[in-house]
Amino acid sequence: IRGHWQTIVPALFRRIPLLTEERERLELDDGDFLDLQWHRTGSDRLVILSHGLEGSANASYIQGMARAFAKRGWDVLAWNCRSCSGEMNRLLRFYHSGVSDDLRRVVDHALSTHSADKIALIGFSLGGNLTLKYLGEEGKGVSPRLAGAVAFSVPCDLASSSQRLGTWLNQRLYMQRFIKTLVQKLRLKSAEFPGEIDLSGINKVKTFKQFDDRFTAPLHGFTSAEDYWEKASSRPYLPLIQVPTLLVQARNDPFLAPACFPEAEAQANSNFHLEVTESGGHVGFGGGSASENWAEARAVRFLESLGDL
Repeated sequence: IRGHWQTIVPALFRRIPLLTEERERLELDDGDFLDLQWHRTGSDRLVILSHGLEGSANASYIQGMARAFAKRGWDVLAWNCRSCSGEMNRLLRFYHSGVSDDLRRVVDHALSTHSADKIALIGFSLGGNLTLKYLGEEGKGVSPRLAGAVAFSVPCDLASSSQRLGTWLNQRLYMQRFIKTLVQKLRLKSAEFPGEIDLSGINKVKTFKQFDDRFTAPLHGFTSAEDYWEKASSRPYLPLIQVPTLLVQARNDPFLAPACFPEAEAQANSNFHLEVTESGGHVGFGGGSASENWAEARAVRFLESLGDL
């Protein structure tokens, strides 16, 4: 019960003033766009923040983290996944748990336009999965300016996490909300792309397995939900990470199954650190207070412990 409480209270009641007010639209080669939000003071340190499923750069956990780093002299770039900035993206596809190619575009844009000597990545839940997957994909080719990363509450094994979220209580507390907003986006897509999406029986979709089989997989080039989960999960990429990276998972996170606690990978890779807390829920790690929470202080402490940061 405590895990649910720690998950729900901050999501519903924590209010953080918007810090990343400077907006930029990043045009992509495929004709789509990503909306970025900056807080820039000319710092030589930049942190890039990635939000979770159906979140946005305006989420309280993103803005709280932005404030924690800005207070210590960092510049901040928070980005919105396709369809999450308040404006629907242009293409039939939108986003999913494995779109590390979009994070790569954001990082490359920051590397080419921001003068920071040191850049760090922080991701939450889906955004954490993108962060870990991206770092693993980059491997030894990662930019020397990329100094470190922190990820919180990451469903790094998507199959087991989807199964965990399909349990009776989780379906009612969380899954229904996710499915509702995702279905709303599909209806908008269907109106814009007539005949491209089969919405028959869409009101009967209740689980990620059903949603990902019907929509996520075919819209994004996967053969099935299982194929998507396997290819989009970050856990297989953890051994390849070459920059200091901290993954923080709460033991009472209602979204995470045992396969989302990659202890063997942490023991085998000196660059990858797993920290398991007894409590914190999913992207919780604090209550509804607007003051700096444990996760924000922990991320600062880890990243500022790395060399010149």
